Amino acid sequence: MTSENIIEVLIVGSGFGGLTAAMNLKKMGINDFVILERRAFFGGTWKQSVYPGAAVDVPSPLYSIDGEPFPWEHLYAKQKQLAQYTEHIIEKHNLAPSIELCATVIEAKWCKTHWQVKLENGKAFKSKIIINATGPLSSPAMPNIHGLQDLRGQVIHSNNWHDGIDLNNKLVAIVGSGASAVQIIPSIINRVKKLHVFQRTPHWVLSRFDYHIPKRFRATLALRPINFALRTLIYWLFELRVIAFKYSPALLRVLGAIPAKKHLLKQVQDENLRKQLTPDFTIGCKRILVSDTYYPALQHQNTVLHTKDDYIEYASYEGLQTKQSGLIDADLIILATGYNPEKSMVSYQVIGEKGKTLGAQWRDYPRAYLGTSMPNFPNFFIVTGPNTGIGHTSALFVIESQMKYIMTCIKKLHEKSACSIQPIPEAEEGYTAMVHREMEKTVWYKGRCNSWYKNEHGKVIAMFPGFSFSFRRLCKKFAHHHHIIK
Repeated sequence: MTSENIIEVLIVGSGFGGLTAAMNLKKMGINDFVILERRAFFGGTWKQSVYPGAAVDVPSPLYSIDGEPFPWEHLYAKQKQLAQYTEHIIEKHNLAPSIELCATVIEAKWCKTHWQVKLENGKAFKSKIIINATGPLSSPAMPNIHGLQDLRGQVIHSNNWHDGIDLNNKLVAIVGSGASAVQIIPSIINRVKKLHVFQRTPHWVLSRFDYHIPKRFRATLALRPINFALRTLIYWLFELRVIAFKYSPALLRVLGAIPAKKHLLKQVQDENLRKQLTPDFTIGCKRILVSDTYYPALQHQNTVLHTKDDYIEYASYEGLQTKQSGLIDADLIILATGYNPEKSMVSYQVIGEKGKTLGAQWRDYPRAYLGTSMPNFPNFFIVTGPNTGIGHTSALFVIESQMKYIMTCIKKLHEKSACSIQPIPEAEEGYTAMVHREMEKTVWYKGRCNSWYKNEHGKVIAMFPGFSFSFRRLCKKFAHHHHIIK
């Protein structure tokens, strides 16, 4: 038998998206909410991503919640301090009592006036509103390697890293060369006996320009006026990148390709290796990586680089069988293969009006009005939903923009004593058409690459094709005629 709770707002996910939603609800005087977290701990990405070298690739003053400064130790914060920041936010706003752990949602069904939500543990909730904040990068993507489960060595995805993993003097293979691999490889190379790096596609890498902030300056930089000024400066400098990504191939070369090539030339003297590490797509088409230690780590005497021609054919108990190098023994195989954004956006069954499922509505590709709400799914909001990704600035700016729209919708429900709110189909269709029309002007669409920004049909589903302030303006200006309120 299930127990049942009735609340006003259910927040699914306790990362920055869920925490920001809770903070905004409290500001509105709404305390009747529960945050459901599927893990045994709260905090989202920066409590989960504990792999070696984990760090943010956006300057910390910008990669933080507006009005919530922090005495950062580095310009680009490392995982440990990001976890501390998350805990600080939860404690400061007394959010822990509202979080329910080990609460995996398996189904949400609209029942005329409310959502009926089922959990894996048998518990059930009735909720007027759902804010889904599971995050776009929470479901690991697994490589299609036959026999992986038969390996003698340990196999672990970077998302599932834990402190019990022994790296010392081990034979290690890492599959992938993207954002997590670029951080892991330099962090473990001096501990392992041998490191085999399997690179399917090289990425463009820029210098990190990190800066250790002296202790005497940290408290000063965390003062609100100074933090606001620094945050604003970084924001506008980064916003200029959109001009390159969308409007000016020449500027993209100046700001991206030329510095990346100089960085590669400076750090890699071997011409043949440079060719192996030079991408064949336009910079920006895939996520641009930032590191000053990745290229040196690839040239370490313990490293063996395997390019796409020397791929893994299959795995067996003995090890990894490669196309050119034969059988490779490994005590540990690290899968740094990223995430599946489609599965991550909403990871459970959602049944809306008249039995319409979200899976059916998204059969061709994920789509939502302002990347946040959808026809047929009243009072259901997605944080970091379809086409809300940002390749040039902080994801938290987008989350805060979405909150302006979500909280306005909730205010409308209160003002009108209404039961439900949802966008009309024509509004969602018009917005989606605009997004994909503008997308054709961007490097993410025409940069000659396959990336996680795209779905299997080549549709860019992750990114917003414009300035982040344009997205915020759309979120702030509530269009009443685009909605059904009843």
